[in-house]
Amino acid sequence: MKKIILLSILVSSVFTGCKTDQKKTKVVVAEDKELTVLEKIANANGFENWKDVERIKFTFNVDRENEHFERTWLWETGSNDVTMMTRQDTISYNRKSVDSTMTATDGGFVNDKFWLLAPYQLVWDQKSFTHKHTENVEAPISKATMHKLTTVYNNEGGYTPGDAYDYYFGDDYIIKEWVYRKENQSEPNMVTTWEDYKNLNGLHISMMHKRPDADFSLYFSGVEVK
Repeated sequence: MKKIILLSILVSSVFTGCKTDQKKTKVVVAEDKELTVLEKIANANGFENWKDVERIKFTFNVDRENEHFERTWLWETGSNDVTMMTRQDTISYNRKSVDSTMTATDGGFVNDKFWLLAPYQLVWDQKSFTHKHTENVEAPISKATMHKLTTVYNNEGGYTPGDAYDYYFGDDYIIKEWVYRKENQSEPNMVTTWEDYKNLNGLHISMMHKRPDADFSLYFSGVEVK
């Protein structure tokens, strides 16, 4: 956790005729800024290094019983140019000008990027949801006692308005499990682990997500951060 102390030096010089008053220096120390729980989770996963990232490439994979699905993304973070690569097609577009022909592709990118960088989305999306932090809650998979952060997205805008997510994490603010609840319904639509964390150029990323109730794995391969 970084504590920010701002030092403001005010130098005032008053000249009257041939007389010069001594310079007066005033030091103002601002109060320490406490990070929010959203920032603590993001920073625990290397968010402070995101500013140095120029491009990120990753393959989003889903194994469900005997089926396999995958698609690869290349995101130029500065220009917001995105390229999707599948076995059938390659599509490039810019996220600053998404039209109706690109909505489905961009929706896929938003979904896959959310799984990859959800801790960062807590900061990026913080004006788009309400949130509540609760301590000493039983996690749904491990049954361990953890912190719980619930986010509920606004009912307007985005591809999945009104959806809710419950993040479960320890005192290190690293996510261990999460729950997805469509349109903030009480029952979960999906519960998965967050595991197999890798450090890639300062980004701390979970590579594997598994469901306890199904033959299901969602994972990332070929992740490159530059």
